[in-house]
Amino acid sequence: MSITREQVVEALRNVIEPDLKKDLITLNMVEDIQTDGKKVSFTVILTTPACPLKNLIQQACINAIIHFVDLEAQVTVNMTARTSTGRSKSDELLPNVKNIIAVASGKGGVGKSTVAANLAVALAKKGASVGLIDADIYGPSQHIMFGVENERLYVNERDGKQYMLPIEKYGVKVLSIGMMVDPDRAIPWRGPMASKALKQLFSDADWGELDYMLIDLPPGTGDIHLTLVSAVPVTGAVIVSTPQHIALADAKKGISMFRLETINVPVLGLIENMAYFTPAELPENKYYIFGKEGCRKMAEEIGVPFLGEIPLVQSIREGGDIGIPVALDDEGPVSKAFADAADQLIRQTAIRNAEQAPTQRVAAAAY
Repeated sequence: MSITREQVVEALRNVIEPDLKKDLITLNMVEDIQTDGKKVSFTVILTTPACPLKNLIQQACINAIIHFVDLEAQVTVNMTARTSTGRSKSDELLPNVKNIIAVASGKGGVGKSTVAANLAVALAKKGASVGLIDADIYGPSQHIMFGVENERLYVNERDGKQYMLPIEKYGVKVLSIGMMVDPDRAIPWRGPMASKALKQLFSDADWGELDYMLIDLPPGTGDIHLTLVSAVPVTGAVIVSTPQHIALADAKKGISMFRLETINVPVLGLIENMAYFTPAELPENKYYIFGKEGCRKMAEEIGVPFLGEIPLVQSIREGGDIGIPVALDDEGPVSKAFADAADQLIRQTAIRNAEQAPTQRVAAAAY
């Protein structure tokens, strides 16, 4: 007896998307259902090309058809992606960027820029199109971490206007104020000057289509943060902290800033950097120099997702210094830690986009 399209649809109502907690049919994630006798084929539209649950969902679909329809069914599941977005279609600035994610910290020295660089690389390795803006105007570092400090910026003319072309390396499009200034000269930025420089990294650059744009913010809560949320609608924020009490106190302030009613940017999660020290000669040993699980505990207390912990190891520092992010490594616990954190970021972004309305730009008068 031939399998019908209706039987396929009903069977797939039993396949639940693990993060969104609804079935694939309700979520409109299934298209192009074809049946021919006992042959069945269809396409599953994932919420991101970097979906960490791709294989799990694919196998669940095959099992559903065989179990609920026909034990002899020959099932072909085509997997593709249409990245979900936390932005409104009416947004004029960066209209082809689906998700803008701020990476912030309450205080300096917690490794926020290092985490941002490696998260960007980890996302790109998973198949996502990724951009990274170094918005730390006062202390840019991404041009060094990606080894492009000596690269020349080119421009592209479109509609009578010239646009900077971000430098692409390791699958990530990168733009930093550090690429445009003399590295040996200090620039005393006033607040309005720094804000204008940040806006130009958005408006005067040709970013193309991106699934995720990460914004490496300066530490603290200041002009640049307010400029960001007023210039573009931010999908969500990631907060980086070490586990020690003094760092967590400042991280909590950063979270509360994004949660202010006048700003209202969802906090996608907290990442604990320098979670523990593991010496290369004793890879099984963990020394909790800055305290243990401080970020995980605070995340539970204030209702913020915990995205993962990154160890304090020499290879992370070395990778940043020589312009080769450690996340590029295909093996090893450090690379896996960043890959796992990227998986969690992808999941939380998809959940945010499914459950919450698009973020709105903050009017300057609101703060």
